Amino acid sequence: MADLSKTRFDAIVVGSGASGGWACKRLSEAGLKVALVDAGRTHGDEDFREHKPLFELRYRNKAPELVKKTRPVQSQLGACDEYTSDWFCNDLEEPYTTAPGKPFSWQGRLRVLGGRTNVWGRVSLRLSDLDFKAASHDGYGEDWPLSYKDVAPYYDLVEQYVGVAGRNEGLDQLPDGKFQPDMGLNCQEAKFRSAVKEKLGWTVTPTRTANLTRPINGRAACHYCGPCDRGRVPHSYFNSAFTTVADALKTGNSLHLPNAMGYKVLTDQDRNRSKGLLYIDRITHQPKEVYGRAVVLCAQALESVRILLNSANTRYPNGLANSSGALGHYLMDHIWEAGGAMGEFPGLPQRPSVSGPHRPCGVYIARFRNLRTGPQSTKFIRGYGYEGGGETKFNRHARGFGEVFKRGVMDPVITLRIAGYGECLPRWDNYVEIDPNIRDSFGIPVLRIHMNYGENELALAKDAMESAANMMEAAGARNIRTFFIPDRVPGYAIHEVGIARMGSSPRNSVLNQFQQAHDVKNLFVCDGAGFTSTACQNPTLTIMTLCVRSMDYLMGEMKRGNV
Repeated sequence: MADLSKTRFDAIVVGSGASGGWACKRLSEAGLKVALVDAGRTHGDEDFREHKPLFELRYRNKAPELVKKTRPVQSQLGACDEYTSDWFCNDLEEPYTTAPGKPFSWQGRLRVLGGRTNVWGRVSLRLSDLDFKAASHDGYGEDWPLSYKDVAPYYDLVEQYVGVAGRNEGLDQLPDGKFQPDMGLNCQEAKFRSAVKEKLGWTVTPTRTANLTRPINGRAACHYCGPCDRGRVPHSYFNSAFTTVADALKTGNSLHLPNAMGYKVLTDQDRNRSKGLLYIDRITHQPKEVYGRAVVLCAQALESVRILLNSANTRYPNGLANSSGALGHYLMDHIWEAGGAMGEFPGLPQRPSVSGPHRPCGVYIARFRNLRTGPQSTKFIRGYGYEGGGETKFNRHARGFGEVFKRGVMDPVITLRIAGYGECLPRWDNYVEIDPNIRDSFGIPVLRIHMNYGENELALAKDAMESAANMMEAAGARNIRTFFIPDRVPGYAIHEVGIARMGSSPRNSVLNQFQQAHDVKNLFVCDGAGFTSTACQNPTLTIMTLCVRSMDYLMGEMKRGNV
């Protein structure tokens, strides 16, 4: 890697995922010189494996215990298997620790260009003022220092570039967007949607997903082959590797520094400004430095805050830009699939198939609890949505022999399953810190994570189970099976947010509404770390949207000479 010690960039962007790609694109297309510091290696079409047959894999993807040897945590994510395990960090080389009795599963730590956008679930949902102003609604916590009106134009911009397939429903709690045509519903989903709306008044909609149904920007429409988490040569889903980062590199204004593990932000303490980044070369394990007018952390919430905590100095002994003491606190992750139900829908005109098509999405059920109008729950505040979908399978438990068995196998098993994604409340005692005794293989001190779910999350998940059963009954499902998992381990939603929270006051928050550090004016944190609350919607669309808004603000501050 070239010696960059004498080069001063306009901006250093750390991380190439959802927000890092947008930061590079927005800044470089405006003519700024950007250094993209990326922990991942280069990665592209030649490394995508969506159509790689099983027989070309050494173990036919049938030896998960071999993946677990080096990736015991990463393999808890279904997308980390023999096809893709080399995309993920080696957990033995990059450990973290947890507090006694508080397990946390830090999944989705990618080490290829594009980060988590290579394997994300692609559910793309807007937040509303019910979320941004939640504290004003129920009195808990703090409002975000912005409103839906502030971010709506940026949601429009991001959705139209990303390509989000969805259906407008006119819901206040789940704002409509600039959608491509949705991917439709199968028979049981259509029946379920109609019955739930008619009998309960709740909205079941096709998943709003970052998969194309119409070609845009040279990217082809989805051809419904199924395994999106192995990459996509037609570029039919959103991955920053072949969209935002590619656009940034095309300008000639962005320099990609792969295999570069961010360690700490370099500062000019006399001026109280950041001046660059110290990183570790993953190949040589040697420290290197890169300098810039502004530093933008987009490494993923836990990684970005790890960098800030490791950047402690005499002015900020508890972590860079941490005069409030809030840095590292208020860790949130959706309580994932802790409550829900499955039911069978026999008699529908649907047949099983071996070859597909395999639709990459299903249904989303919008929040219906504790809205701005209507009754409020006495058991919990905030709410939850559901993700799920219908499947039609062969009846592999058919009875009989010969022709009788063959006919039985073809008698379809038609099911629908929904699982709740519940809001996690921001609590001070859910936090991360640097473990003083352990470093990773690159010599960087690791995180110690302290998190568990509280009574509100558990009450919410139990209600999600009960409401799921009510919906199944309303739709006439048979053999309904409910589930409630009171000991769900945090981290499984892979939606970590909140540990460098935004706020109006530097006394109790780390960032302002533009994700600019209150304390260090040329330092920005543009991943999910800035979320003031988590809402119940998937965070990635909002992460990208806020990043674009923040980069426009950064460029304005540069022009005014404030940065």
